[in-house]
Amino acid sequence: MTNRPMSRLNSGRLSRMSQLGRLAGGMAGSIVTEGVRRWRRGESWDLQQQALTPANLSRLSNRLSQMRGAAMKLGQLLSMDAGHLMPPELAQLLARLRNDAHSMPLSQLEPVLTQAWGKNWHREFKLFSYQPLASASIGQVHKAVTKNGQCLAIKVQYPGVIQSIESDLDNVAALLRWSRLLPEKLDIGSLLKEAKAQLTLETDYQHEAEQLETFKQLLSETNHFILPEVNYELSKSNILAMSFLQGSPIEQLENSYPEERQRWVRALFELFFRELFEFKHVQTDPNYANFLIDSETQRLGLIDFGAAHRYPEPITIAYRDLLKAALSKDEPAICHAAHLLGYFASDTTANQKASVIQLFYLATEPLTQPGLYDFGASNLPDRLREASLKLSFEQNYWHAPPIEALLLHRKLAGLFLLAQRLGVKLDITAIAEPYLEY
Repeated sequence: MTNRPMSRLNSGRLSRMSQLGRLAGGMAGSIVTEGVRRWRRGESWDLQQQALTPANLSRLSNRLSQMRGAAMKLGQLLSMDAGHLMPPELAQLLARLRNDAHSMPLSQLEPVLTQAWGKNWHREFKLFSYQPLASASIGQVHKAVTKNGQCLAIKVQYPGVIQSIESDLDNVAALLRWSRLLPEKLDIGSLLKEAKAQLTLETDYQHEAEQLETFKQLLSETNHFILPEVNYELSKSNILAMSFLQGSPIEQLENSYPEERQRWVRALFELFFRELFEFKHVQTDPNYANFLIDSETQRLGLIDFGAAHRYPEPITIAYRDLLKAALSKDEPAICHAAHLLGYFASDTTANQKASVIQLFYLATEPLTQPGLYDFGASNLPDRLREASLKLSFEQNYWHAPPIEALLLHRKLAGLFLLAQRLGVKLDITAIAEPYLEY
């Protein structure tokens, strides 16, 4: 088990503002220093380049990892949802935040558990591992064994996360704007709104337990997947206790046989199409740690349903029409479905619409290319980023897609990157076609 960086989480609004103030001060000094260096070399003053120094990027990453909560969540969402519109150095750094949170020290963890379970809570356990298995933006997970021998994963929410959501997100967004780390014309208002709503939902552990139970029912007829059981006796508003699932994170399949890698990645793509078109209920978090391979039972463990999102039927129908139109190269049908889904603004020009349609062709390449698609050899993410930048900067198109689209983009991007990392070849068309029929 890897020991994670440990730091006390400041939950007070003023203390968190102070942390960001110190970060801004350090970054400002670095910007000036880098500007002087550039001036001495005869180079022009460039605020964005001066802000993108390794020292500043390290400051930003470390501070958000220490703050956790909403501050870290915004970094995660930006890396997935707007990463193609930001400098690659910043996108890569923010991507680290998905698995790079600091953990709470024992002095802060113990009072949280005592308040939830009482001062003698230790008597209920044979074992409670204080070293967390995982630390994320709003909580950390501990392994425990109850006195009756039940092995559990205990998800403990950081104190003060709920109260800090609104101010954290506004302050971090202001910092990114001020430091010129984001393009001036990039409107992240809708992303901020989504981040606030999404994080508020993820802090509701009762909601997550309900989502978990829903997915257990939806997947009850298959033997491919296993989901944890909720322990309602130990679960509280800020604690979610579940049965502990054995297994290794799916990215560890890198050293396995190609057939095994292909099998599990195919299962995840099939699950995605079922979620969207059959269940109309998608677990939108693509974090690799949410997928555990149990080599003994040959099942895939699914955990963490805080980001599960329901899709209204008109939205799923429009996405089905969009994919079918992409397969048949029917541009009028693509345009119609894209309009229904909110990909176009009221003032979108004909040229901008044409460019967005070309983006859809690019994004659906694995689906529309016949036969096996070689994810490992694909440079599709780079081509998508280049086309998106061209659309935004050369055609001045900064329209943000709707929330439902952003969540699907995040999930699909995660699946694509997993397939790419594992060097998988799949016939995505054959996987998707059964779900594209009415």
